[in-house]
Parts: sequence; structure tokens; C-alpha cells
Amino acid sequence: MGASVKSGMREKAGAGDPAGALTASAAAQRPAMMQDTEAGTFRTAKFRIGEVVRHKHFPFRGVVFDVDPTFDNTEEWWLAIPEDIRPDKDQPFYHLFAENADSEYVAYVSEQNLERDLSDEPVRHPKVVEALSQDGEGGWRVRSDLLN
Repeated sequence: MGASVKSGMREKAGAGDPAGALTASAAAQRPAMMQDTEAGTFRTAKFRIGEVVRHKHFPFRGVVFDVDPTFDNTEEWWLAIPEDIRPDKDQPFYHLFAENADSEYVAYVSEQNLERDLSDEPVRHPKVVEALSQDGEGGWRVRSDLLN
């Protein structure tokens, strides 16, 4: 896959998404292939960069901006999750430009806890328009100047 925008993101005050709001219907349904370099194998991620997803258990949704083939955060972060809902580390984890009713933020979520957002509601997170651009076919892609 290799299309990560997190390294190219910089904190700056951003405007909202005035006209071309990112919606679930704009996201193509192509799976993403990633190489797990530690295991030397390939995985298929259920969601792709630019796709709008919703958390299955908590009231927030977001736009995928990076995918890890397996858990790639701190042990402290993982252990802070209550054991009864702690996800398995051996699955894709997604970096999201997330939002709930009150705020916008960045979230890190396991694949098992996400589903496609089919609401067609516009996403208001200001980083979406900084990282993604329309692809001319009703979908979104990573801005070419942010690819690493």
C-alpha cells in the first residue's frame, strides 16, 4: 500500500470542507493490500485511505488516513483499553481523522471495531481537505504532494 499521509501532516488551523464534502458514497470499495514487514506476508485491509468509517461501539466516525497491517502503538495505550473489549493486535489498525458530536481529533482503531459509514453526511474534520483530494470520479485519494 505505502500511501501514508500521517508523516506529511502538519498542525495548522484549517478551514472546514465548504463545498465538496467527503461522504461514504464517495469512497470506492477497493480493499487495500499491505505488507506486514515483520511477518513478511501480505494482508488485505477492509477499509482504504479516504474511506468514511464509523466505530461499532462508540459514537464517532472518521476518515481513514493511514493503515497499519498490525497493531503499531504503545503497549501502554493497548493495556489502557478495558480487557473485555481490548482488540487482538494481529489485525489492521486504522488512523482516522475522527469526529463526534463535540470535537474533531485523531483516533487509532482496530478493524474489528469499524464499519463503513453509510450516512452520506459530510465530514467536518478540517484535516480531510488538507490530506485528500477529489479523484474526478466521485471518490477521494491522497494528495500526491503528501505521498511518501
